[in-house]
Amino acid sequence: MRKILSLLTLFTLLFSLQVFSQEKQYQLSSHILDINTGSPAKDVKISLSKMNDKQNWTLIDEKTTDENGRVKDLLPQDKKSDNKGIYKLTFYTEPYFKLQNKESFYPFIEVVFEIKDNSHYHVPITLSPFGYSTYRGN
Repeated sequence: MRKILSLLTLFTLLFSLQVFSQEKQYQLSSHILDINTGSPAKDVKISLSKMNDKQNWTLIDEKTTDENGRVKDLLPQDKKSDNKGIYKLTFYTEPYFKLQNKESFYPFIEVVFEIKDNSHYHVPITLSPFGYSTYRGN
C-alpha cells in the first residue's frame, strides 16, 4: 500500500510539472487606467513594435485590453529567446474616447522603452482625454 501511495504521489508530481512547464511565459504586459472615470480602459487596441537594425519599426503583435484594461501577453519569453532591444507600444485611444462621446487630444499614444534583461516589464499608462502618464510597473 505504501509503495502504491508513493508511486501515485510521484506520478501526480510529474504530471503537474509537465502541465506547468507547458504554460507560456510573457516578458511584457500593459494596463490602461482611465483617470477621468477611475476605471480600467477596456477594448483599447495596443500594438507592439520593435526597432530593427536599420532603425525602423517592425510590428510584433497587436492585442486589445480586457475588462480590467490589461494585456498580459505581449511578448513571449522562453529560455531560447533574447528580447533585448528598443520597443514601442502604441495605444489607440481615439476610438476608446469616441465610444464615450468624448473629444480627446491624443488620437494615439506611443511609448518607447528599452528591454535590457530577461526580467518582466510592465508598461502601463494612466489616461484622460487631454493627458496621459506612463511608468515602468511590475
